[in-house]
Amino acid sequence: MSEQWKEDKMPEEVDNIIEKGKKKSPKTATALAIEFFIKVAATVLIVFLLCTFVIGIHVNHSNSNYPMLKDGDFCVTFRHARVYIGDEIVYNNDRKLIFGRIAAMPGDVIDIDGESLVVNGKGVYENAVYPTTAEGAKITFPYTVPEDSVFVLNDYRSDINDSRTYGAISKSDIEGKVVFILRRRGI
Repeated sequence: MSEQWKEDKMPEEVDNIIEKGKKKSPKTATALAIEFFIKVAATVLIVFLLCTFVIGIHVNHSNSNYPMLKDGDFCVTFRHARVYIGDEIVYNNDRKLIFGRIAAMPGDVIDIDGESLVVNGKGVYENAVYPTTAEGAKITFPYTVPEDSVFVLNDYRSDINDSRTYGAISKSDIEGKVVFILRRRGI
């Protein structure tokens, strides 16, 4: 019986040995080129989808958030990040991208007392170099931040092109939270 088994399996084992010994024929230049372009197209598609739906790539063109951001800084934002007080964000205002820092969330009451920022009746300690004033503001204080909005201030507080001029910024206008900064000038 064992000899019968060997005879039955013998041709199959020989076929396996022959198959393993065969070398694959090299790919043609056309096949290699097609494979290369498929990989490049897949990479481009992944990068496009990533930059469209997950991250944003922006260049700062103002000094409104100096010293945090300087003119010419390259910034990467995360579009799906939860934003909190103190976060640096990029938002749309009249089809123009603007950088700013969140000072208050929905329902908070903002007041500017002399050169101090007051949120919900309490003074806010900030790392801002410049004093916060209401001079030139187009909104009246105290100001209550509406639902689904945030109150944004520039770090360079003398530039009042922020929520002191526009009012609260809708959360739908936020492009994303700044997560990476590459300083291109003034290193």
